[in-house]
Amino acid sequence: MPESVPVRCPVCRRAHLYTAPVYPCVCGAPTAPRLDPAAEPAVAAHRAWDDEWLTVPCAACGRPGHWPRPELGCPCGTVLRVPVAGPPPDGTAAPGSAAADPLRPQAAAVQEPGGHVPPGPRAPFQPRTIRTARDAVTTAALYLRWLGYRDIRRADQRPQNGIGLAARGLLAQVDPTVRPAGPRDVECLWLTAMTESARCVYFSLAGYTGAARTGADALGIPLFVLDLAGVPQPVNDPAGTLHTTGAPRPGTRARDGRS
Repeated sequence: MPESVPVRCPVCRRAHLYTAPVYPCVCGAPTAPRLDPAAEPAVAAHRAWDDEWLTVPCAACGRPGHWPRPELGCPCGTVLRVPVAGPPPDGTAAPGSAAADPLRPQAAAVQEPGGHVPPGPRAPFQPRTIRTARDAVTTAALYLRWLGYRDIRRADQRPQNGIGLAARGLLAQVDPTVRPAGPRDVECLWLTAMTESARCVYFSLAGYTGAARTGADALGIPLFVLDLAGVPQPVNDPAGTLHTTGAPRPGTRARDGRS
């Protein structure tokens, strides 16, 4: 069961009961951060990409995952960062983890060179309701991780529209605007990915124009629409293939060298 702790807003003094979010590890086990009920919540006054994420080890296989930091929106308008408990002071692994139980099979934690996880059955993607542009970016990052991509971060080059995400061998663009993405948007993403010898994928809240879909099909660019429930929906064949097969193995290239 997800962990719940009482949280009191330091601004209006309202009391809340916060339940830790649960995310699927690549091994399929549910993973949730350990909350600290003794610590006071902090007010999230400023936003920084690196501060939005934390590392949480999976209790089943011990693999560390990067997940959004727990937050609670108070009705008074204050956003609270819920305190997360650190590792045990003696440095021991969490109960139930692979490191804590040397007899637990280790096959689920095995990775191929380059950090790729061998293909296998995946737990269903856990959607996250999209209310803001930040939610859209978070959903895209979680979905890419669910597909098997690693080291997801903010891209070095900022696209003209939306937010750029980068992973090992991949460049993604998340467009949270209300304007359908056009052919220039997908072509610019493809050109940027080509200069970095990476594949690319596009996420849009408002969908795509007909010309954009035609161009993406010709270039082999996966296109996804993010619905407000937080479920990425494939809208072309490359996206459907990516959703089914997940992240490609290291060293493989798309047909004709295209992303």
